[in-house]
Amino acid sequence: MTRRIAIVVFPNFQILDATGPIAAFEIAGGLSRGGYSLDLVAAGGGEVASSSGIRMLAAPLDDTSYDTIVVSGGSGTRDLQALGETCAWVARRAATVRRTASVCSGAYVLAEAGLLDGKRATTHWSRSDDFARRYPKVRLEPDRIFVREGDVWTSAGITAGIDLSLALIEDDLGCEIARKTAQHLVVHQRRPGGQSQFSALLEMGGPNGRFAELMDWMRERLSEPLGVERLADRAAMSPRHFARAFAAETGVTPAKAVERLRLEAAKVRVESGHEPIDRVAEAAGFRDPERMRRAFLRAFGQPPQALRRAARA
Repeated sequence: MTRRIAIVVFPNFQILDATGPIAAFEIAGGLSRGGYSLDLVAAGGGEVASSSGIRMLAAPLDDTSYDTIVVSGGSGTRDLQALGETCAWVARRAATVRRTASVCSGAYVLAEAGLLDGKRATTHWSRSDDFARRYPKVRLEPDRIFVREGDVWTSAGITAGIDLSLALIEDDLGCEIARKTAQHLVVHQRRPGGQSQFSALLEMGGPNGRFAELMDWMRERLSEPLGVERLADRAAMSPRHFARAFAAETGVTPAKAVERLRLEAAKVRVESGHEPIDRVAEAAGFRDPERMRRAFLRAFGQPPQALRRAARA
């Protein structure tokens, strides 16, 4: 059985949002002896310029029978009026395909098509605030690498399109084909859908941001109490002013930032070491292994032991 997939692009699409999934499906199709055929499609067809200036040749949007539609993202989604034909086509064809997916800000197209109302979804972290304001009916989960909600899949920025594609491949062809595809791509087979984008979120202010030095200071003291009062004192600010300024700069509260830094450190120790989980929890500042387990489930969708087993597989 060959599954036909439409990769949807538009002017100023992000080229890796399209070529990442294309490469994954191409490899999986070869490994499964014709598992996939691929069409690059766009309103009007013809040459479509990516945001890099590189052009790709696309077929027009039509009534070709597809199994799956994957909408790329990119800066072109900032002008949704110009994507009216694309959004209308996706809305119409979603009823005829087995599943619909988006990469990065391609979620805007799915939302405009009405496919995400009342559903969980994700998009690139830098667009999350704007997306949430535009589409309040969508249950946005901005930390996720990808989200599956029935027959609609959404994913985070750029390389997350490869994670999404591997998950779709596993859903279609099984774990072994997905594993071999990942090997050919030289990527991890599975970055869980629950894995957080928190590293990018915490660095929103950049390495020279207002709280960059404080972040480094926090990372060196994760096993110590890091309440807002102590952080505010370090930043030479009142706790109330610090909490507001920190959230405005980084997009997260101080407490959430501390938890994410602890998760970041704990995950590395869990996956790369052999020390007991309770020792990892204490070193990372969680103290209670059960508290760390709950935090892992929220951020990564799996407990520490599962991530350790996966890292050693």
